Amino acid sequence: MNEEIFNKFCSILGSDHVFCEEPMSKHTTFRIGGPARYFLCPQSVEEIQEILRICREESLPSFILGNGSNLLVSDKGYDGVIIQLYRSFSGVEVDGSCVRAKAGALLSSVSRVAMEAGLTGLEFAGGIPGTLGGAVVMNAGAYGGEMKDVLVQVTVLTQEGKVLTLEAGELQMGYRTSIVKTAGYIVLEAVMQLQPGEDVVIRARMKELSELRTSKQPLEYPSAGSTFKRPEGYFAGKLIMDSGLRGYQVGGAQVSEKHCGFVINKDSATAADVVQLMRDVQDKVKEDAGVILEPEVKFLGEF
Repeated sequence: MNEEIFNKFCSILGSDHVFCEEPMSKHTTFRIGGPARYFLCPQSVEEIQEILRICREESLPSFILGNGSNLLVSDKGYDGVIIQLYRSFSGVEVDGSCVRAKAGALLSSVSRVAMEAGLTGLEFAGGIPGTLGGAVVMNAGAYGGEMKDVLVQVTVLTQEGKVLTLEAGELQMGYRTSIVKTAGYIVLEAVMQLQPGEDVVIRARMKELSELRTSKQPLEYPSAGSTFKRPEGYFAGKLIMDSGLRGYQVGGAQVSEKHCGFVINKDSATAADVVQLMRDVQDKVKEDAGVILEPEVKFLGEF
């Protein structure tokens, strides 16, 4: 830790919102990861802008974190600044048939607010464990729905600290990508256009999807969700299963026996365990099916 830099962050955020050598295993759904040199919890856009300014001045790498649902952090940790936009950026408002939410709001919370307002269109997002910000960046989707279906406007921050408002047509959303991802923007909030629906129908659909997830996915173990992207014309989980890798284990990491598309932290897995298992899976599937599996999980730190 550099005490001068630490004091700069404290002067902006207050010492209660600045942490050093913070274990990232506490902040990822994988429950894996070494310490972050600085872990910051800003409360406003202005504080984020000041953090980015210091990072530029001190040549410090930075990473925006939601609730860490699609992330594998190195066992060595992250030698930079983690900026967490989560509970402090979690407001959700309804205006007619539009829902406006801040980047740190959980998708499950946003979809629940929409349901309670009698609005349909976000049912697919009810069980996705990430935040709205991460969902926008990756164009998150499930069960036939994607964020691009409902987004009408996104407010972002550039790495230089400038606030931009992007309309739907500017977002360039594709399979697990967007202009936000490719340009390195930071999501601040988003507006979603939904439709009035029947309360009983919306609730029934969300209940159905929740039960489907519980029955199909290994929610009882820490994971980062779907480990690999869906190859065109295939399903990653089926390819892995067909290669005989159901239950395959490296250290504490395992290919889920419940759903082969998930790598789980079965028993105190390390990031090294997960990475080796993923490589083994990629090699076997390529050998058996000739298909290259691309990770959907994001890697952070030195591997």
